[in-house]
Amino acid sequence: MLNWLRPDALAETYRDPVSWAVLAVDLFPIYALIQFGWDATALVFLYWLENLIIGGVTLLRMLAASTNNGPLGVASLAFLGPFFTIHYGMFCFVHGIFLAVFAAAASGGMAEADFMGPLALVGFALSTGEQMGLFVGAIIALQLFLYVRDFLGRGAFREATIQTEMMKPYGRIILLHFALFAGFGLMVAFGQPMIGVLGLILLRALWGVYQSHLRHIQPQRESLNKVDEASPI
Repeated sequence: MLNWLRPDALAETYRDPVSWAVLAVDLFPIYALIQFGWDATALVFLYWLENLIIGGVTLLRMLAASTNNGPLGVASLAFLGPFFTIHYGMFCFVHGIFLAVFAAAASGGMAEADFMGPLALVGFALSTGEQMGLFVGAIIALQLFLYVRDFLGRGAFREATIQTEMMKPYGRIILLHFALFAGFGLMVAFGQPMIGVLGLILLRALWGVYQSHLRHIQPQRESLNKVDEASPI
């Protein structure tokens, strides 16, 4: 199950320079902690903003996947695109309000968080850490690059379906919740907030390593499938 953590598997994964770029972006918040004095609030809102970015890229993936089925794909996208936008958007909004209330309560401004709209919530998230926009920009650039290189350039969209792509971001949000609780547990256990924050970053980076491994082996799997399909029975 953890074969992707074997040294030989990691060596294969990190032959791709993009895997190193992903790791750098995932560990970049450590620099923010040291250089800009970020705390747990800024970190969790960075990951919340990343969820929004993933949602936007998911819509692009759904759009590309819809081209596989002609008019039927366009009709499916016309229904599932708005549905995903509303459902995933509300999911992220409620999650963001929860984080904002938690942060506001810690600073004694809980009433301010109770009436935040979506745009105000995004603005609040961007204000939680110095140079937050720089980190968000790096995430956007990386996600768009992976979308163009892997999903479009390598033809992965031809094997994708709108429904499958629509469901992918939800697993990431569940993982983020797990990481938040794990980080909070570290803070409680050791009485050191920085340990919990670093634990959250490392858990997020570990997830990034796994995703990089999947990106690395996906072309190999597709090549093997094509060979199997071409082989006589």
